[in-house]
Amino acid sequence: MADEHPAQPNPAERYPQPDLPAQDQAHPGWTGPMDPPPDHGEDSYRGSGKLEGRAALITGGDSGIGRAVALAFAREGADVLFTYLEAEAEDARETTRLVEDAGRRAVAVSCDIREEANCRALVDRAVAEFGRIDVLVNNAAFQMSQPEGIEAITTEQFDRVMRTNVYGMFWLCKMAVPHIPEGGSIINTTSVQAFKASPHLLDYATTKGAIATFTQGLAQMLAERGVRVNAVAPGPVWTPLIPATLPDTVQFGKQAPLGRPAQPAEMAPAYVFLASQQASYITGEIVNATGGTPIS
Repeated sequence: MADEHPAQPNPAERYPQPDLPAQDQAHPGWTGPMDPPPDHGEDSYRGSGKLEGRAALITGGDSGIGRAVALAFAREGADVLFTYLEAEAEDARETTRLVEDAGRRAVAVSCDIREEANCRALVDRAVAEFGRIDVLVNNAAFQMSQPEGIEAITTEQFDRVMRTNVYGMFWLCKMAVPHIPEGGSIINTTSVQAFKASPHLLDYATTKGAIATFTQGLAQMLAERGVRVNAVAPGPVWTPLIPATLPDTVQFGKQAPLGRPAQPAEMAPAYVFLASQQASYITGEIVNATGGTPIS
């Protein structure tokens, strides 16, 4: 009898492959000018109530992985408070629309997490809006390619990378933990760079290694409170950060075994799984979403 199931697409061919169009943006980058446009799951993600009634705080939710996670969480039944930078206000409005179209509350907060006081105010805002934080997603990040070598990494850049990627995560975890109930979770975004560092992203890769270690240590610390802590390690993902921080977009993602960059929509299901009760026995884990590049 013939197989009646529809054929699944070859994952290497599901989305655009290099060569991608050459393009460049000023930091922090925006979704609109990107060619091809990123897929956040707008037409494909279907929820099934995995996060019904939950309240989530997501940093960097205006575009890229953060937008895809906000969309997926909303379609799974969660209300979402997310951060953006002032320059990203237009992208933030689109994320708000997507969350609200899913029938959930969207709270967009302009916030620079490099400052401790801003992180405290952000947590206070989330608690004021929702009464608790069921899921904290530390996703906001900064990178800037320096192919000229370590001499080209200024102290200002190094400090910005560290404060955005590591300090902000630390402060938000510290301040949010008292408001995360049993059964809640923290999900951090690390990277394939934590395990396979690219020399031109030395400072960024260093922070992503710190995030992986922090995740594993905090998971052990919070286990007795019934709070799980995990991380997702994306490989190359087609987000506004890429044309805004890398000198060559044409070959981006070609180094992955699948031969192309991921789309944000391909990352979001990992965050949904880790936030859901389906992952109730998973903590301290780094989920490999690298397109086949080993992370150990």
